[in-house]
Amino acid sequence: MFRPPIDRHDFHHLLKEAQLKKKLLILFGLCALAAGLGFAYWPWPAGSDAQKQLVLYGNTDIRQVDLGFGVEGPIARILVEEGDRVEAGQTLAILEQDAFLDAVQAAEATLELAEARLAEGVHGPRPPEIARARAAVEAAEASLANANLIHRRRASLIDEHERAASREEAETTKANTLVAAAGLKETRQDLALLLEGTRREQLDQQRAEVEAQRANLALLRYRLSRATLKAPSAGIIRTRIQEPGAVVTANSPVLTLALSDPLWCRAFVDEPDLGKVHMGMPARITTDSFPGKEYRGWVGYISPVAEFTPKAVETPELRTSLVYQLRVYTCDPDRELRLGMPATVTLSLQEQERTPPASLSDYCNSP
Repeated sequence: MFRPPIDRHDFHHLLKEAQLKKKLLILFGLCALAAGLGFAYWPWPAGSDAQKQLVLYGNTDIRQVDLGFGVEGPIARILVEEGDRVEAGQTLAILEQDAFLDAVQAAEATLELAEARLAEGVHGPRPPEIARARAAVEAAEASLANANLIHRRRASLIDEHERAASREEAETTKANTLVAAAGLKETRQDLALLLEGTRREQLDQQRAEVEAQRANLALLRYRLSRATLKAPSAGIIRTRIQEPGAVVTANSPVLTLALSDPLWCRAFVDEPDLGKVHMGMPARITTDSFPGKEYRGWVGYISPVAEFTPKAVETPELRTSLVYQLRVYTCDPDRELRLGMPATVTLSLQEQERTPPASLSDYCNSP
């Protein structure tokens, strides 16, 4: 169909209308964008969900312990594997113990000997021993009396006959008298010692010997006990560092144990929100591994030091980038959480401040 040519004046009029429509569309778009931004950043009333709770992000964390024997020696057995869950007091590994057992038996025998010597010193001599000493004194007295009698007879013969043989015999009998007198003195001293009993200094020495042997036995028994490696608390075996047959030194790591109690979530709160968080604040923890499941917890630690601090003196803009570490202790009755698992921590800002629980077990066992 034939169309007549457009007049030049009409063409300019149509062009102006098109440009005006384009400007109106751009203006409308800018108004819509401004309205959206204003809706997003408008300070809504305190009753909104954003003001009722504080959402933080972090990871589950636990303590780890390097376990080792307290003595040196070759490993006889390791009773656990990596990933095994163990309870407190459970035996994990054992050293070869023959040398430790022999040392304990020898120390026990030495202690018994020292105790027997002390008991002998405390009780003193037995009645038969005293009776035998008295009899020895009486025999010595009789020997001395007999020697004196013989000597007097020989002396009288010298006065009557004055022979050299008689004089020699008299001197011999006199010497025998002196010997008998010395023997009597010795037996009397032995009897006096028996009646006096053991000296106090000797008893002190024997008591000290007994105490030394007891201490040595206790040390050897302790070394024997440290030849068996036991779990200090419940947890999961993370690493087997050594294997049976390896010769280890005292306290060198053999196993790494990840403790399952306490379990917490390490999260970070921005500096502007730090004043909203307090000790004992209840928390809800969720993970991606178990969607829809919540774990109870409470804020048990707030770091007194900011992290990622850029300068010694911060501007208001830089201060908003500071974060503080929180430790949110977590109840995990089904033992589902693992070390390093990402977690979301939700703190209710409408909860009244509570006193922090005495322990995580008390909190988790409470309704």
